[in-house]
Amino acid sequence: MYKIVFIIFIWSAAIYSQNGEIHGTVKDESGLAIIGANVIVENTLIGTATDSKGNFKILKLKKGNYIVSVSMIGYSKVTSEIITLDENVKEIDFVLTPLSYTIDQLIITANKYAKDIRELAASSYILDQKIFSEKNFLQIDDALRYVPGITMTDDQISIRGSSGYSRGAGTRVLVAMDGIPIYTPDSGDIVWELVPVNEIGRVEIIKGSASSLYGSSAIGGVVNIISKEISSNPVTFVKIQNGIYDTPSFDEWKWTDKLLSFNSQTISHSRSFEKLSLSGSITRFEDYSYRKNDYQLRFGGFLKSNYQFSESTSLSLIGTGYTRDRRTFIYWKDLNNALSPADTDIGQSTNSDRTIVGLNFNHKFSDAFSLSILPNAYISYWTDDSETKNSSDSKMYRTEIRSNYSPDQYFNLVSGFEFQYNNVSSNIFGTRNSNSFGAYSQADYKLFEKLNLSFGLRFDFNKLADLESTNSVSPKLGINYKVNEFTTLRGLASKGFRAPTLAEAFTSTTTSGVTVKPNPNILPETSYSFELGINHIFSQNFMADLSIFNNEYYDMIEPGFDPADGQLFFNNVTRARIQGIDFNSTISIFSNLNLKMGYIYLWARDIENKLTLKYRPKHSAVFAIDFDYDLFEAGIDFRYLSRVENIDFELVDLGIVPDGDKRVEIYVVDLNAGINLFSLNLPFRIFFNLTNLLNYNYVELIGNIAPIRNYSLNIEAIF
Repeated sequence: MYKIVFIIFIWSAAIYSQNGEIHGTVKDESGLAIIGANVIVENTLIGTATDSKGNFKILKLKKGNYIVSVSMIGYSKVTSEIITLDENVKEIDFVLTPLSYTIDQLIITANKYAKDIRELAASSYILDQKIFSEKNFLQIDDALRYVPGITMTDDQISIRGSSGYSRGAGTRVLVAMDGIPIYTPDSGDIVWELVPVNEIGRVEIIKGSASSLYGSSAIGGVVNIISKEISSNPVTFVKIQNGIYDTPSFDEWKWTDKLLSFNSQTISHSRSFEKLSLSGSITRFEDYSYRKNDYQLRFGGFLKSNYQFSESTSLSLIGTGYTRDRRTFIYWKDLNNALSPADTDIGQSTNSDRTIVGLNFNHKFSDAFSLSILPNAYISYWTDDSETKNSSDSKMYRTEIRSNYSPDQYFNLVSGFEFQYNNVSSNIFGTRNSNSFGAYSQADYKLFEKLNLSFGLRFDFNKLADLESTNSVSPKLGINYKVNEFTTLRGLASKGFRAPTLAEAFTSTTTSGVTVKPNPNILPETSYSFELGINHIFSQNFMADLSIFNNEYYDMIEPGFDPADGQLFFNNVTRARIQGIDFNSTISIFSNLNLKMGYIYLWARDIENKLTLKYRPKHSAVFAIDFDYDLFEAGIDFRYLSRVENIDFELVDLGIVPDGDKRVEIYVVDLNAGINLFSLNLPFRIFFNLTNLLNYNYVELIGNIAPIRNYSLNIEAIF
């Protein structure tokens, strides 16, 4: 394989003879520069992003004919006429028109290649990079709480009720950054701090099983974070954020007289040097927390680069990592001391260092066929100072080889192989390794300009340490029918699977009064998912999307207590059925007032034991109003989740979490306001946020009060 890659590199360099340039600007209808717009030379691998003044530059092009497209979430995509490059320099300017809602957007995650979002068989959602500035989100999981169909139980993500809370062991939602999975090598959970929010270009979300393309961890869906394109001109970004926590609602909860605050500082730089493009950032984050013994200090770094050998060959690198020191808060002491941990946890902390590095070698053999090779590595080390001195040193090495064949606009075939090897040395999981192999293929075919068919199949092999190997075949059938330019119908049937993680099979430890024992007899879980959906554009200012879904789970892995010894372990105890309705809509009033609404009804139950599945609210809703006028922007966000019916009552009965059964419905109101000074030729944006306006006290996870009211100010500068 490496010889082939080397030969392609040499061949590409030998034919590299380019001497033309295309440059220009991208602005909106009012003449304001659009920062970070994606500028792509179609049918090539060449692309860039606009700088702080909306300028772009594409260098070293051969003389010939080109088509350039410009896109930005929230704006209509614009494609140029054929540009004949017969001189050294060609200038072209673009004007983008704002959209009232997200349509005609290309989404990569659903099919592993760019496809119109309204032609997909699966329900999908796109988060714009703007919200991470306007709403001062510190982590990406904070933003995901406002996506219809997603619920967060502390740091555990669930799409349409696919997950409850597994104490950091495994995930049913594949979270990736630029296609690189970010689940940990040992426990298989998601560490959100690895994602630098200031480097996010957009977030693509697929709701429902995607195992036919993505394998094990995608049984509940996919969240793919797409990083920003590297600017062709030098751009420096500086962000400073400071915030304070309000006083608790009850005097008995107050554990200090000090003003509790949080702050972060980020600096990044992006630029291009003919063939080479580079972008990097460093971030410092400090949180004194509203809870006792919950302080953390984190330093993070991000690097992205791209080397353009030719119009058809490129090599990209992405790296992200952090080092963190965090005190330990697991459960409250009791309800009268809801912001203080148990006395035994006072003074305990965890130190962790995590790094992900990945490459993407991409070569277009022709307009119809391309090949990508994506090796990556995840290196993780953490240790705590609890009574058991838990620690883990783990590594994951993964390679994906993917091809894309598209002879015309009506047919696309994506196929690939994945190899993964995990090595873990830990006093919790033991010294063990695991490996897996996957092979997949998906064909998408368009008939009569209205009917889109999708057929997918994947085979997976998994070997977990010395346990018996397992394998699975995951098929998928999808259909999308465009009734007219306003209405689209879709349907999807698929099989999903998830292999147990090392943590679920081998964890052996005691922490905060809970003893966890291994289960070497654990088996993979499977699901059968069905969905029907409709998307309708009522007018230029009103769009709605509705889905009904049914997911059947077999051998679902859930944590539970063994009645024989009172110890917790992971077991295939659940035959589950999750059904529901997923609705979201966008309404634009005038040209500067937008409303977004989302609601999900969830009926999630354990069929065998006739119980509601744990940590799955039956009703959840989100509502947002965004307003912008000239320099000013403002917004209101509202979240609602019904009272969770079933939790870990065993923790309460055993006295491990006193008052742990206390929980309520969730009502959260946030406000944000800002001023954008770019139109005055000042390189600043200033945003103020008031989070949890009502200072409403609630829990997502047993014995854990969610963030109380806090205020934050965010200043961004782009040079």
